[in-house]
Amino acid sequence: MNFSVYWQHADAVSKTLYFVLLAMSITTWTIFVLRLMGTRQLKQQAYAQLSQALSKLKAKFAPLNFEQRKAVAEQALLRQISAEKSSAEKGVAVLGTIASLAPFVGLFGTVWGIFHALVAVGKSGQAGLAQVATPVGEALIMTGLGLAVAIPAVLAYNICTRVNRGLSHELQDQAHSLLIDTMLQQDSSAQATDAKATSNHLVGGQA
Repeated sequence: MNFSVYWQHADAVSKTLYFVLLAMSITTWTIFVLRLMGTRQLKQQAYAQLSQALSKLKAKFAPLNFEQRKAVAEQALLRQISAEKSSAEKGVAVLGTIASLAPFVGLFGTVWGIFHALVAVGKSGQAGLAQVATPVGEALIMTGLGLAVAIPAVLAYNICTRVNRGLSHELQDQAHSLLIDTMLQQDSSAQATDAKATSNHLVGGQA
């Protein structure tokens, strides 16, 4: 039985389920492609955002001691990392939802096709191939469509989750590097300021 025969004999419920699965499939591939294409750009933007988050705080570090500066910088970086992770995970939950629901949508279509087969047998009083071939064919097609949507959604969800996990580790490494550089610069500036103040005090005392 080819698809045209199936479409001619399918009722409104079967056609609705078909369009639901088609919409799920289009959504899956769209989200997957956009996530993969946007990962590199998001990584570059995330690095820049981490640097900007610390740059905005440098002017406020002066009255704080080393431990306070470190705590403030860490909180700013953690907050920015959380925001970037939220951006990277947009749409991934939809992939997981489609992966979970698509088999059940196909299963519902299968049950609906079997129901039609039983109705045909009840009307004719005979359980011949002519009565059950078309409804059972519809059921098998819906099962196949459900799996055809669910399997790519599962793979896309796993790939996106793995990519986001790698992005999270890279952001944490970048944040640690920025934190170390910032703390060293601030510590050097504080030592230079203290040394200059001490020198001025000594010069003033000698005068």
